[in-house]
Amino acid sequence: MELIKRDECQPFITKDTSEIRELMAYRNSSCVGISLAEATLYPGKCTERHHHPKTEEIYYILSGEGKILVGEDVSEIRAGDTVLMPPGTPHQTWNTGEDKLVFLCVCTPAYEHEDTVLTD
Repeated sequence: MELIKRDECQPFITKDTSEIRELMAYRNSSCVGISLAEATLYPGKCTERHHHPKTEEIYYILSGEGKILVGEDVSEIRAGDTVLMPPGTPHQTWNTGEDKLVFLCVCTPAYEHEDTVLTD
C-alpha cells in the first residue's frame, strides 16, 4: 500500500495557471499511467484556455462554484459535478463564486506540462 498525505504535497502552478497539488502520480509514487491532483481556483480567477493532445481528464468538483468550457459547450459547475475533457478538446475553468473552487483532476496518461497547449 502507498499512502500519500495531502498536506505533504507541495502546491505548484501549472501551465494553464491553476494551482494544483499532485496527490498521486509517478513523480511521488509507483503509480503508472494516471495521476490524481487537487486543483484550486481562487475567487474571480480562471485557467488559460488549453488542451492536452494525449491526456484525457476528469474533474470532480469538491467545493465552490464556477463555469467550465469544454469544446464549444459552457456549463455551470458546483460541488458534486463531474466533467470529462477528452484528449485534444479545448477547455477552460472559471471561479464565479466567493469561495475557492476546489476540484480533483484525474489524468491519463499522467499530467505533464509538455502535454498542455495554450489555445488563446
